[in-house]
Amino acid sequence: MVQRTGKANNSRVPNATKRLRLGLGIMLTLLLVVGGKLFLVQGLDVGGMAEAALNSRMKQTVLPAERGSILDSRGTVLANSVIRYNVVVDQRVNTKTETFKRLDDAKEKLVDVSREQGLTELAAALGMEKDAIREAVTGQQPYYIVAKDVKPDVEDRISQLQIPGIVTEGVSKRVYPNGSVAGGIIGFLQDGTTGQAGIEQTQDGLLKGADGKRLFEIGADGLRIPVGVDELTPPEDGKDVKLTINSDLQYFAQQAIQSQTEKLNAEWGSIIVMDAKTGDLVAMADTNAPDPNDPGRVAAKDRGVRSVTAAYEPGSVQKMMTVAALIEEGKASPLDEFTLDPTYTVNGQTFSDSFAHGTEERTLAGILGYSMNTGTVMSGQRLSKEQRYDWLKKFGIGEAPDIGLPATASGILTPWQQWDGRQEFTVLFGQGVSQSTLQTVRAFQSIANNGVMLQPRLIDSYVSADGTEEKVAPAEPRQIVSEGTAQQVQDILESAVTEGQIKDAGIDGYRVGAKTGTSESPCDDGKSGFCGYTASIVGMAPMDDPRFIVEVVLQRPKGSIYGITNGPVFRSVMSQALRTYNVQPSTGEPARLPQFAK
Repeated sequence: MVQRTGKANNSRVPNATKRLRLGLGIMLTLLLVVGGKLFLVQGLDVGGMAEAALNSRMKQTVLPAERGSILDSRGTVLANSVIRYNVVVDQRVNTKTETFKRLDDAKEKLVDVSREQGLTELAAALGMEKDAIREAVTGQQPYYIVAKDVKPDVEDRISQLQIPGIVTEGVSKRVYPNGSVAGGIIGFLQDGTTGQAGIEQTQDGLLKGADGKRLFEIGADGLRIPVGVDELTPPEDGKDVKLTINSDLQYFAQQAIQSQTEKLNAEWGSIIVMDAKTGDLVAMADTNAPDPNDPGRVAAKDRGVRSVTAAYEPGSVQKMMTVAALIEEGKASPLDEFTLDPTYTVNGQTFSDSFAHGTEERTLAGILGYSMNTGTVMSGQRLSKEQRYDWLKKFGIGEAPDIGLPATASGILTPWQQWDGRQEFTVLFGQGVSQSTLQTVRAFQSIANNGVMLQPRLIDSYVSADGTEEKVAPAEPRQIVSEGTAQQVQDILESAVTEGQIKDAGIDGYRVGAKTGTSESPCDDGKSGFCGYTASIVGMAPMDDPRFIVEVVLQRPKGSIYGITNGPVFRSVMSQALRTYNVQPSTGEPARLPQFAK
């Protein structure tokens, strides 16, 4: 028998103790690591995990800004927006939710709400049958529109219901109360959001404002957490754009030009009415004006404003500029006399007039009063080619007026060094040069305003959501001719009505000055040569102190050009403008410069 000693048994105790201590040490180390990790995650969140988790639970809806209105000069609404909402459901969330919690503000606690109660409340808010609501929200589609064009007060009620899966999406609906009145000027929206033409396009950034947002927290089941994050960033509404247009006069002018165009079977027509004292455009009428509520009903070519987009040879209305240049340069005076044969030949180029005549003794006033090409070329020769070009430039030809509309035409004014042997003379009577109706009106405005040219104005001011109005500063005026020259040209234009060929432009009780124009219209269908005529008349009244400029233009009217007159249309629109703005009748004696030499 072997006898064990006590010393051997006692040696195992220290080893067991070491193992126990080692185990405890490992456990403490693990606990320390886990605790440290928990501290980092929950306390310090070094990796942003808590923030990432929160972000994953956030849902954002856009709160659209209200698009600014477009107003006429008196504040009449031409275009405005109303905020509407679409009610949208995630059917997967709503279908599987039998009950949900809602914060009861009155009791200041969460309450349980059944799905059936929520559907009943939603049906009542929308004014729909409950069965229709149940059908709309039941299914597996992640996005389904329950209702469209919901008003803001209804949207607020629906948001307070906090029904699972139900959200609202804001949409802006554009409305044009006056239909086609100033339709081309106003423009329209593409997809209901972005300006596509007219003021809607050029002022889009100011009109649309900045959208807001609503940010709220949802749970893993897709339900909104009643006491979770709910942040609101209000939208910043767009500014209103106030125009210089008078919508009543605009309507009248549109009716007048539409009637004239149809009467003479013309391709198109346009009318401008400008305030000579301010440069304000109070009417710009076109035929076949689009209704911005449904712009597709008219052809694309009719959706703009031809008064600014269409450039054409102006014809004899340009003779006013030739006469003004001659007087300002000291080369002629209204009663200078000229002997005119039936034709006039210079440098191998022969010119004739629109009417047959023998050899006549005419004044400069009579040359314009009877629109004689022969006399215009003869007198215009007193200006050098460079002077002829410079004066057209001074009157704004070749320079596009910026009035806040797209596609504004600058026309064509070829440098004088490039003129051929005939063009150097035809520019004196409005051929071999092209310009828009607005450019012609601007030139006449300078004569009506004592020689001072003003920048045409279409946008009067911008109005913020709080009612603050910011006026658009006018451009610096330019003195084109002296006041004396302007007065002499006014007398010549008035004499063209009292003594010359434009008697049908006269208005009872008011003194009127005017000039007609006719030019050949180049073909625009790929053919060479000319296809018809452009007929126009531009004038001012009352000549005591001219207030308004009116121009009427018809493109390619049918029939004999000698039988076409826009005088009655001019008279009608000018009379309406004078009445609309309560312009007092004339008191002075009209100018009656002799048309023939004594």
